[in-house]
Amino acid sequence: MGHRVVHAGNATMLRLRENRAILKPMIQTDVRTLQAVAGGSKADTVATLRARMQAMETAPEVAEEEVVETFTPLDNLLPTGGLPRHQAIQCAPCPMFVAELIAHLSARGGHVGVVGWPLLSFAHIADSGDVSKVVAVPDPGPDPWQVATVLAEGLDLVVLHGPAGELSPMRARPILAKLRGGQACVLSVGPRLPGTPTAIDAAVHTYRGIGRGTGRITGLDIAVRVRSKGHRDARGTITCGARRRLAAV
Repeated sequence: MGHRVVHAGNATMLRLRENRAILKPMIQTDVRTLQAVAGGSKADTVATLRARMQAMETAPEVAEEEVVETFTPLDNLLPTGGLPRHQAIQCAPCPMFVAELIAHLSARGGHVGVVGWPLLSFAHIADSGDVSKVVAVPDPGPDPWQVATVLAEGLDLVVLHGPAGELSPMRARPILAKLRGGQACVLSVGPRLPGTPTAIDAAVHTYRGIGRGTGRITGLDIAVRVRSKGHRDARGTITCGARRRLAAV
């Protein structure tokens, strides 16, 4: 049986057409795309996204914890001991880091939204996580922040991907207010909210499993730096797949 990621569809195509679901391959993963009817309102967009969250296996409830726990190497770098709920964090455009984070959270029952990133490695998420816990909106339309804030009402983590640039304070104020009233941490990859207190830099620096012109990647290391206001920069390494083996020479 193939893995499936639930897609909420294009935000400009709002009302779901009954009994219309098309299975198609996406990055070696079966992705279910729900077709919709164009011409709805913003209210229809909100209703559609909330319906997608309610359709997930576990009804979303506000968690007691103020942070979303990730993997230990990252939690140890974050000043809050995890991803803080009710706010946004800036993140570098490192697809492998984000995919590993989503896989880890979803495998442990966390619910994640992905907005505006159709080329993210859902194959890795399917292999290491639980894609039934993932809501993907590949094309959020002209207002991706609206989509992200709606998902933030009931999920644990929302990843928003888009062009780099900082929102104006006037534009950011209602978004920040909605995030404070929500449940999720929003990981912003590209767009930036003014006053974002924490930023995560991540880049792959080591690949394993490749010989001299042969082999395949079996593992990699991601260098991570966390910058947070009022704290010293924290650095660490996250290992994905096979770990480095020490051999006698």
